[in-house]
Amino acid sequence: MPTLSRSHPLLWLPLLLRPLPVCATLVLAAGPLWAVQAQQPASARVLVTGTVRDAAGQPLEQVAVGVEGLAGGTNTDDRGRFALSVVRPLSGKEPVLVARRLGYQTLRLPLNLQEKRELSLTLTEDSRALGNVTVRGRAEAADSREQVSILQLEPRTAKEIPSPFGDFSAVLKTLPGVASTNELTSTYSVRGGNYEENLVYVNGFEVYRPFLVTAATQEGLSFINPDLVNRVEFSTGGWQPKFGDKLSSVLNIEYKQPVKFGASATASLVGGTAHVEASSPNKRVSYLAGVRYKNATYVFNSLQQQQGRYNPTFYDGQSLITVALGPQGNPERTTLGLLNTFAHNDYRFNPESGESTFSTAANQLSRLYIIYGGQERMQYDTYQGGLNLRHALRPNLQLELLGGLLYSREFEYRDVEASYSIAEINRDPNSPDYNLDVNRRGLGSRFDHSRNNLTARIATLETRGTWTPGERSAVRWGLKVGRERIGDQLNEYSFTDSADYVPDARRTRLVSDQSLESTRTQGYLQHTYQFDSLKTLTYGLRLNHWTVNDQLTFSPRVQYAFTSARNPRVSWKAAAGVYYQPPFYRELRYQSGAPQAQQGQLNLALRAQRSVHVIVGNELRFTKWGRPFRFTGEAYYKYLTDVVPYDIDNVRLRYYAQNNATAYAAGLDARVSGEFIPGTESWFSLGLLTTRENLTGDSLNIYDEDGTTVIGRQPKGYIRRPSDQRLNLGIFLQDNLPGNPSVKGYVNLVFGTGLPFSPPDDPNLRGTSELTRAYKRVDLGFTKVLTLRTPVEEASGRAVQLKTLWASLEILNILAADNLAGYNYIQDLNGRTYAVPNFLSRRLVNLRVIARF
Repeated sequence: MPTLSRSHPLLWLPLLLRPLPVCATLVLAAGPLWAVQAQQPASARVLVTGTVRDAAGQPLEQVAVGVEGLAGGTNTDDRGRFALSVVRPLSGKEPVLVARRLGYQTLRLPLNLQEKRELSLTLTEDSRALGNVTVRGRAEAADSREQVSILQLEPRTAKEIPSPFGDFSAVLKTLPGVASTNELTSTYSVRGGNYEENLVYVNGFEVYRPFLVTAATQEGLSFINPDLVNRVEFSTGGWQPKFGDKLSSVLNIEYKQPVKFGASATASLVGGTAHVEASSPNKRVSYLAGVRYKNATYVFNSLQQQQGRYNPTFYDGQSLITVALGPQGNPERTTLGLLNTFAHNDYRFNPESGESTFSTAANQLSRLYIIYGGQERMQYDTYQGGLNLRHALRPNLQLELLGGLLYSREFEYRDVEASYSIAEINRDPNSPDYNLDVNRRGLGSRFDHSRNNLTARIATLETRGTWTPGERSAVRWGLKVGRERIGDQLNEYSFTDSADYVPDARRTRLVSDQSLESTRTQGYLQHTYQFDSLKTLTYGLRLNHWTVNDQLTFSPRVQYAFTSARNPRVSWKAAAGVYYQPPFYRELRYQSGAPQAQQGQLNLALRAQRSVHVIVGNELRFTKWGRPFRFTGEAYYKYLTDVVPYDIDNVRLRYYAQNNATAYAAGLDARVSGEFIPGTESWFSLGLLTTRENLTGDSLNIYDEDGTTVIGRQPKGYIRRPSDQRLNLGIFLQDNLPGNPSVKGYVNLVFGTGLPFSPPDDPNLRGTSELTRAYKRVDLGFTKVLTLRTPVEEASGRAVQLKTLWASLEILNILAADNLAGYNYIQDLNGRTYAVPNFLSRRLVNLRVIARF
């Protein structure tokens, strides 16, 4: 009998035995090879043992484990364990352990045979492993490779990152260029813009937020449901023409298209969520649905200033149904998707008392006492639906037809009276009255009344197309028409009484009844060309027309990316373009910087704000400690004209409704991400920014030597914008116990320098006053993942398997930092104005349980 060698033709015989199971075939093929290796002396072999788990900490069975370049190997058992005899290489080079399983990314790990230890391997799901295989052209892949200022985010991180409410925006706030100094809101600003300059898409449909929200405590749930998300793209500037007309950022969300049954349920001290997903047996119909509920009373009771009875109720529901209508051999040729959402936000609050300690300009510590009467109620109901029909006329020609409807009804009712007193505090530690009130300086009251109602109806119809004439080229186009109807009734007044009478200067009243009907037309055309495997160019044009101001805007945009031929791990990117933001209803309404008679009126001649983006960046992929990492860095400059100035009042933006400013924003963004801990992704983000604006006709008073008489005025020039946060740092770290990835720890850190602030309705101080204190917050989370395999039979007979059970403990604001939400401005008997700080939530402990089926 001939001796078998590695090149003997009989070794290929098992591969032809198709009736045999694959695993048996591999054993037959590998048996003789192990016989060869067995001839090595025992001292030349090392036994390597370990456990393989998925990202949720669940053991994986039937994972093929072997040494790269050598035949043979082993498979993990039902507990995920394996034992492999590894031959010491004669060359002295470290062998590489390889772990493979269908549906997961291949893991390669260099082995140090001198160090004997139990290995703990974690496999990451491969998002490319789908139940149905879809063949896509190379041009589409080229179009999405190396886009400027764009990040791909892991949807699961939104469920894992510790935060008060589990909003998806908690992930965004740790990214470079993104700033948010209020954990109670889902809003964020990007590279010096405001939160109304951010585009949000879900499955191609633009998402709108309520108009009348004035404080973060009144906000409900953010639109994005993390349980339903499959893919996330986030762009901080310089995006392609296919995305719409805003000035700061694009968040593009793609919901799942399930291929099998799945479900989850989450419960915490602030609410809960549930979702279900499935597909029909023939895979032609899939559905995805989720509901969420939030009651933030637990968090709001930790606020320091206002004590009272909170009754916030927020819930929403979303569903996505996808139907494949194509022929039997190609059902994906024609698909129909139906997205439905509703959201109910009901905020009720009966304030009772408040107390705050603050320092005055004279460095005197003072204390404010407030007694409240009355109540507030804000309710926002939003319904949005979309229908998406896709059809492939030819393999290289795809067409889409999208129709969307939005209905939003909002009201804001308020009747609140506040009686306040101000007293100085004795700071002499030797005095018997230390830390007690002395010299009460002011008594007063304030009354606020509101009866505001707003309804919005928006209908859109859009068509899109993608044509790939060759392997290196892709052409995209789109045309969208939208009809908007908005009705707004404002009826509010307030007065301040600190001297037993109310002068006219302390009375404000706003009454208006506005309606606005308009049509918007948008279109774009873009071309992506891949010169070779290293260089890609995308250029195009976008247009927008609005019937209210009859303005037609043109936005040329270009991106270029190339990878170094000498070092493929380094790529460079550049982008330039013109970006417009046509006004929406809120920008049209005079709210600041205008005479009282114009407050609440609309400026129908307001033009679109214009911004020129110039961005240069690079990306470096590198390996450290045997694990992959990525560094991205970008420098950007934005020059803005026809700017509409605004002031920030909590989370309300008070617009001037005039194109009377120019502005600029410049900065640097950097991010390092990778497996700082094996099997988990963490990152460090740093953003440096300066943004300033110059208002036409804006000037300062010039006083005489005594500082009492105004003798003239001088131009202010460029002043700091309300979003001028010079430094922003975000850190997200994940870790697990050595050898036990089912026990994890999370750290979420956000630090931002102070923002400029000034009293309202005082143009002289705008942009020139002091800064708020820095925002610093650290949230910790600890999670234990329990693997359960007990099936529960449903009434239909289908088995539902509880896969994992997560138990999480979160310590929010562990540093107990007194972060600012804003200021209340009050006056004493002498007419002096004091800025009394409002603080955000204190240290809290939250418990969460997540069950996945």
